[in-house]
Amino acid sequence: MADVSTIAGRAPRLAVLIDADNVTARNASAILDEIAAFGEPSVRRVYGDWSSQALSQWKEQARDLGLVMHQQSANTKGKNASDIGLVIDAMDILHAGKVDGFVLVSSDSDFTRLASRIREDGLQVIGIGEAKTPESLRKVCNRFVLIENIISGEPVPEAKPGKVPEVAPAKEPAAKAIPLIFAAMKKIDPDQDDYSLGQLGQVITQLHPDFDPRSYGSAKLSDLLRKTGRFEVFPGAGNSLKVRDKA
Repeated sequence: MADVSTIAGRAPRLAVLIDADNVTARNASAILDEIAAFGEPSVRRVYGDWSSQALSQWKEQARDLGLVMHQQSANTKGKNASDIGLVIDAMDILHAGKVDGFVLVSSDSDFTRLASRIREDGLQVIGIGEAKTPESLRKVCNRFVLIENIISGEPVPEAKPGKVPEVAPAKEPAAKAIPLIFAAMKKIDPDQDDYSLGQLGQVITQLHPDFDPRSYGSAKLSDLLRKTGRFEVFPGAGNSLKVRDKA
């Protein structure tokens, strides 16, 4: 889970837009708890055809969680009116200039261009969706969080291809994160002896927006680094933590 960063002494204001046709209602409360770690969800909207019996559980969740339900009736079979309505509202919110970022809750790749357009205006985009979410949507977000990690904490392996130096065997799934960590160190400065834990985490997320220590069986990045058996985490100046390669 991320820490809330401040903007002019306040938490970032976020527009939370949920695709009810694509997200299970039972996960709504846990998703909103996760979002609270990123900022203040000042806009909280959920989109769907509320005349549909399939969204009955969402109606209850929306009322309990203070979400504004936006009715999107499908006038033509096979057309997703909810997607269109969400995109139109997102652009209206973007142009109003009253939020600092967006949270798009959906596993639908149709929102890839929307996320890209929001980022073009310099706003942050956080995506939340299931492991089935296509790479196109994951990569265009500043940060992408798997719902499976939010609700269960069980490892959801997200290993990326790439060559890694020879290392001693480490327990799975932590070892699968080693290529990502080395890639981040290389991007910062391949000749450094040690790295700031905070900066390392930021660069890993820049390179892989869907990176999450929970995908590798750890609650925090520092725990994950220790579990790999390859890295040492030690105190730095003040209350900061530093990381270095044991090799």
